[in-house]
Amino acid sequence: MPPSPDPRLPVYRTQGLTKVYGSGPSAVYALRGVELTLPAGELVVLLGPSGSGKSTLLNLLGGLDAPSGGRIWFFERELTAMDEARLTRYRRRHVGFVFQLYNLMPSLTARENVELVTDIAEQPLDAGEALAMVGLAARADHFPAQLSGGEQQRVAIARAVAKRPTVLFCDEPTGALDSQTGRAVLRVLQQVNRELGTTVLIVTHAAATAAMAHRVIHFADGAIRAVETNPDPCGAEEIEW
Repeated sequence: MPPSPDPRLPVYRTQGLTKVYGSGPSAVYALRGVELTLPAGELVVLLGPSGSGKSTLLNLLGGLDAPSGGRIWFFERELTAMDEARLTRYRRRHVGFVFQLYNLMPSLTARENVELVTDIAEQPLDAGEALAMVGLAARADHFPAQLSGGEQQRVAIARAVAKRPTVLFCDEPTGALDSQTGRAVLRVLQQVNRELGTTVLIVTHAAATAAMAHRVIHFADGAIRAVETNPDPCGAEEIEW
């Protein structure tokens, strides 16, 4: 897989993407024939109620799960044709993940948590540089228990961006945070998009977040109901929580 995909191509394209759990009368359709094209370099919000298919789509695009049907392309390479070894290389080289749960190692400092990624990445940011980007340079030697929830989430973002991912997937990254802390986390994600050129996909049910996105994808019942583009996204600090 080429280390520098052509940014003129869509970062993702899907065709007839489906995901079904179970079979027969008890089958649950998480995705129903999703057709999607995403330009590279955007900040995208996937908006919809719980159970609408947002996180399922994120997991498929990120190579964490396989679809029941349909195809996915990452730039010019088809993810759905890759074996597990190539999917692992794709995730390692190109994808960062941020979840609602911070998933930090409690026995490691903020710096050491970030170094878990930089030690295996090919051309990583320095751990201290990544923490400075999220405003935590002064907290680098603190353990997770010594950090607030918002600070822990920013360490998780620093860990994800330290390997310079092409795409950053964020699944409800502000779901456990208050409004002030949530805006601070969203401000960091917007900064990552603007300064590093990283494509950022944010899954959320918080409709106000749409105002900061270049593109908003509305999900319901496993399908895309609407796609809106925003030529003038607002700053994260302007979001009405």
